Amino acid sequence: MRVFVTGGTGLIGSAVVRELLENGHDVVGLARSEGSVAALREAGAEAVRGGLAQLDVLRAAAESADGVIHLAFSNDFSSPEALAAGVAEEAAALGVLGETLVGSGRPLVTVSGTPWVPGRASTEADPLPLDGPVGGRGRSVMAALGLAERGVRSAAVRMPRTVHNQGDGGFAGLLTQIARQSGVSGYPGDGTQRWPAVHALDAAALFRLVLENAPAGTAWHAVADEGDAVRDIAAVIGRRLDLPVKPVPEETYGPLGPIFATDQPSSSAYTRETLGWEPRHPSLLEDLENIQP
Repeated sequence: MRVFVTGGTGLIGSAVVRELLENGHDVVGLARSEGSVAALREAGAEAVRGGLAQLDVLRAAAESADGVIHLAFSNDFSSPEALAAGVAEEAAALGVLGETLVGSGRPLVTVSGTPWVPGRASTEADPLPLDGPVGGRGRSVMAALGLAERGVRSAAVRMPRTVHNQGDGGFAGLLTQIARQSGVSGYPGDGTQRWPAVHALDAAALFRLVLENAPAGTAWHAVADEGDAVRDIAAVIGRRLDLPVKPVPEETYGPLGPIFATDQPSSSAYTRETLGWEPRHPSLLEDLENIQP
């Protein structure tokens, strides 16, 4: 299958590109810079220059592909306005990708976060939040899944709060970054709130399985660790960086503060049973031991 991938040089995307190539697919990656072009070519993929805002580039690449995996996002969480701009850019891009595939029966695999449900681990059957800081992403994903009724084999892989590799990535990576800057390995609230996690290489395997096999209009959970307490995550970070570990104000984390403070464990039991996906790489707490002082 010839697969067009957006975000193919990021932490998750580079693992997805590798997984696809190793399993016999051809990959064309969207590249915003010459550095991204070089990285894709070095991996064995083709590259097309452009970003999410260049809708004509997205349309042409999707038209010539047998399937699309969308992973790109601005990842600018510096302010509510920056986050909203990134959500809007993604919505327009995903809309074009989906419309291009209408009536073709080709797969469109997109990405979201796992939902959170008070008092229990969320499952694949739970709806995404459509309000709040990232509600716009949920609405875009639901629109993409709705294209199942228009001849697109659309599916969503829901990612946990931390997708990690070699001790970096996701919410835990942000905690590490802030700890280095502030001199404190902090966490919001009492730290008992739980975050799910997955190794990037395990997530990549699920993206491939969904691309190849998932029915139209379905959602899947890339969750390996159902929920690690945030203070346990902060404790490993503090030990690795030789920094004190203590609670800090929710506002420390900007527009992500309310999400950081939420208990949000998640299950992937249905995904594992249905698609035969089984995580094989280190857990989050094990992988954080790779953080360099």
